[in-house]
Amino acid sequence: MSVSRREFLKGLALGGTAGYLAVAGVTSTVMKDMFLPEEPVGDVDIGACKSVKCTVVSETSWFNNSVTVGDMMKAGGLLVNQYIIPWTHKGVKEGFNGDNAGGYSTLIDVEFLDGTKKKILLDTGWNADWMRECFRREGVDKMLQKDQIDLLFQTHEHFDHFFGIEAVLENCADIPMTVPKGFYQEGFDLLHGAHFDVPQVKNDHKHTGDLVVRESGKVHKLFPGVASITFDSSIITRVKGEQALVFNIKDKGLAVITGCCHMGIISLLQEVRHRIQGGDKIYAIQGGLHISPFEDWDPQYDDLILAIPKYGIEVMGCNHCTGYLTAEKMIKAGLPVVEGTARFKSRKKLYLGNGDQIVFG
Repeated sequence: MSVSRREFLKGLALGGTAGYLAVAGVTSTVMKDMFLPEEPVGDVDIGACKSVKCTVVSETSWFNNSVTVGDMMKAGGLLVNQYIIPWTHKGVKEGFNGDNAGGYSTLIDVEFLDGTKKKILLDTGWNADWMRECFRREGVDKMLQKDQIDLLFQTHEHFDHFFGIEAVLENCADIPMTVPKGFYQEGFDLLHGAHFDVPQVKNDHKHTGDLVVRESGKVHKLFPGVASITFDSSIITRVKGEQALVFNIKDKGLAVITGCCHMGIISLLQEVRHRIQGGDKIYAIQGGLHISPFEDWDPQYDDLILAIPKYGIEVMGCNHCTGYLTAEKMIKAGLPVVEGTARFKSRKKLYLGNGDQIVFG
């Protein structure tokens, strides 16, 4: 099947195999999200925590959209295995030392009701050199070296969220880690120490800590007031499975933190509402919402903007694959999008960028 660049971008925005099928005339995941039936409020009690602070280590997954899209198209399209795509690592003017690869990672500080605290590192980025710089900037490297980060939470296997794993493990090889069900053998090989020549990704530091693979379709309690929720999502570049974090913040409500939200923002919010006690009060959402990652807009995305207010969200700390175009439309629609500072190669202040922080609670 021949797919135009516009259709290709539409498939990217829709998020995965379903998005690719949508450009071939099959019902889109976006429209499916819009017509999900109302679900009863969930009954899984995850406890409560006092507050959550998110530090955006890096939301700049790549530095040139056209280069990233071109790499995938030249390799054969949306469904090509990410481990055999020759990604562009040289000659990109706006890149990091000419490399188009950046990465996504967020540091999460949780304070519990008894005053104790834990740290979660969500995702490891892509370009290990870029991530080393970002980790140094936010002090994450030192935290890892001192065993101050309690959990590495890998939302999914995508190149821009996972290929930077070496920059984490070289500082703390035994960090406890959780991944969603669906990781391929290549991903486990990379964790255990491997080189992949075509995508130019490597890891020379074997992961020696506990590794938990989370089953899809379930709520997994991690700490008091903290849980993960896992989806059996088929995603572009032959990735499968994604998980998000949910926090129950005392006197505020639920805060949802996501890496890329390929399952769809409405599907995610519906699942949280349906599964977790207190789901009728989703106070905040933070992370990539995967609506216009390549700044390409389709009129059906307007329906998403119209659907979000019914969840009563008070704070939206979106960034990354949400897209600046989406942020503009959300702000225009009156949604509570938190602005950033446009530092450290984040290009605009429309949403939280590199080095920015947000506190829930």
